[in-house]
Amino acid sequence: MPGPSTSVPSGAARLDRWLFAVRLFRSRALAAQAVAGGRVHVNGARVKPAHGVCPGDRVSLMRGAVEFECTVAGMPARRGPAPEAVRCYEETPDSAARRAAFAARLRLATALTPRPRERPGKHARAALRRLRGRI
Repeated sequence: MPGPSTSVPSGAARLDRWLFAVRLFRSRALAAQAVAGGRVHVNGARVKPAHGVCPGDRVSLMRGAVEFECTVAGMPARRGPAPEAVRCYEETPDSAARRAAFAARLRLATALTPRPRERPGKHARAALRRLRGRI
């Protein structure tokens, strides 16, 4: 009797498992939630978490406020170290440029934001009290 049918073709991996294994999401549940919510597309189409991805497929997803696009380069056997995970996908040049521009805007915004005034420390408050007494 044949086993249960799967929606993943041979030589492919489930999209949610692949996203988790290449460290684009912290957990498989978060990856499945993002795919089901429509934030992840494969070859320009909205898919389900069990959709199979093969080498050569183009995956795009929203990482925070920036769209991340990559091409699937390999299928990891497990969720391993980050250097191994990075070898399983190739980020597109457009995506890398968007990330760099976003990081630059974020650094500029941080540099231009005024710092809140800090409350004087315990020793500074004591020195101020002594000065007030002398005036």
